[in-house]
Amino acid sequence: MHHPVPRPQSLPSAVAPRAELAPCLTPSLATVVSGARRRALRDGDRQIDTAHLLHSLVESDPEVGAAFEGGHQLARVLGYLVQRSIGYGLRWQRTEERSAVRRLLPAARGPESPAARTSPWSPAAAAALEGAFRRAAERGEPQARGLDLLAALAADPESRAVEVLRRAGIEPAVLTDRATGLLAGRDEEPSQQV
Repeated sequence: MHHPVPRPQSLPSAVAPRAELAPCLTPSLATVVSGARRRALRDGDRQIDTAHLLHSLVESDPEVGAAFEGGHQLARVLGYLVQRSIGYGLRWQRTEERSAVRRLLPAARGPESPAARTSPWSPAAAAALEGAFRRAAERGEPQARGLDLLAALAADPESRAVEVLRRAGIEPAVLTDRATGLLAGRDEEPSQQV
């Protein structure tokens, strides 16, 4: 028998104000989301996209660093992300980031929807957030963590975050697997068997 994954009641849409998203996020992930919002405003972008989320995750969430193979990978990712406002990524300005993931939050479902035009989230970022919430719910956790969001970001092959990861020489599928493994606790088991 198939049981649907419970959805957090407090996640009404992609246009949800911070207060409505807060119950669905760990404090660390709430910091990441706030950082992504500030970064988008500072860069003059109309929407928060997956590259903003990735940048904030890498800078703010210590758990996320463990999913990368080392400091050299993190440094390369940050290098591309920092260049966003000085050249790399300028072609992203004034364009909306779409998503390969078709299960979008209600406010991001269609370009004709007024809510989609006013959403602070790109469709790909909204899909990544929903994917993070879904991953947490599948584990029975009420709040998404940074690793949930990292895995969801890396799973969308058409996202700006994945473009940055690939340019930095990181295979997104491997990163998703590592983040998922860390969430499941598989990477911690060997150290506990001392």
